[in-house]
Amino acid sequence: MTQVDILRKCRYCSEVSKANGEDPIGSAGNYDHFLFFEMPEPWSENFIYEHPQLGVIHAMTKALLLTQGIRARVMAIAPDYNDSNTNQTRVLHYQRPTRKFARFEKREFLIPHEEMMSLAIALLKQPDELSQFDAYRQQTSHIRDMMLCTHGSYDLACGRFGYPLYRQLRSEYAANCDQLRVWRCSHLGPHNFAPLLVDFPEGRYWGRLKSEILPLLVRRNGSVAELCPFYVGWAGISWAEQIAEREIWMQEGWDWINYLKTGKTLAIDLSDEDYPDWAEVRIDFTSVDGHSGAYEARIEAKGTVKTMWTSGKDQPLWEVKQYHVTRLDKVVKSQIMS
Repeated sequence: MTQVDILRKCRYCSEVSKANGEDPIGSAGNYDHFLFFEMPEPWSENFIYEHPQLGVIHAMTKALLLTQGIRARVMAIAPDYNDSNTNQTRVLHYQRPTRKFARFEKREFLIPHEEMMSLAIALLKQPDELSQFDAYRQQTSHIRDMMLCTHGSYDLACGRFGYPLYRQLRSEYAANCDQLRVWRCSHLGPHNFAPLLVDFPEGRYWGRLKSEILPLLVRRNGSVAELCPFYVGWAGISWAEQIAEREIWMQEGWDWINYLKTGKTLAIDLSDEDYPDWAEVRIDFTSVDGHSGAYEARIEAKGTVKTMWTSGKDQPLWEVKQYHVTRLDKVVKSQIMS
């Protein structure tokens, strides 16, 4: 069977998910560290795990999770910019601050290939050693980076829907803006919401994107409510908190993205580890002008839909719960922080 035949007979997981009404919210990866390494394509399905250096770094992140509870994600980005150097590797690192925050802390390096492992160890385990990499630091804290999954060998939907959107974002939005870069990235997940991207340094995931919503996504000069169906969640908080955070954002408007925030799950149904029936969460915030407050919310299951995890001809459908906010209270009155 030729590649053309495979594509013709393929059922794309993202199309099945959309047709069945699966809500993407609550599906953003929640990590303490994101590490992106510039790597030339093509990428095999298991490129990250099989690469001589990235595979070792990925194994290190698994050990960190088991021993210290630190969640880190390793991904590849394609060398799409003129300042990419064949003798060096670009590394972008986004780290969750220890306090309330609106954006992940960003570091960018252009390092010799042989220094990749040493840098990863310093970023994830030995921050006191980072000063030895100062000569390789890049001053890009002012730049917004959109990582768009085009990893078609991992799932066909990512290549089929991701790449055309990447080309449009690059040509129509990033080409004439020195404060925005758009990258092709390896498997981001979940690909049943392709085309999928994560917008850094905020760490907001967006899925099922289409051309007509891009001006609002990039320029933010319209109603935030129009973005609601495409919002997968904020990487700074857990899945249930993400569901509440979307509801809060729709009420607070665009100012919300600059509020310092932190989330906490107060209670959760323990009868189903994978798909609890309910959760109660709290989102604490501080506004730009110093007002402090919090929201408490109850999240409940509201039925199920069938989705497909992987694109293909004969892939099974899986039943997944859908959730909504049944209670949202602003529990702390705003006040100016001294």
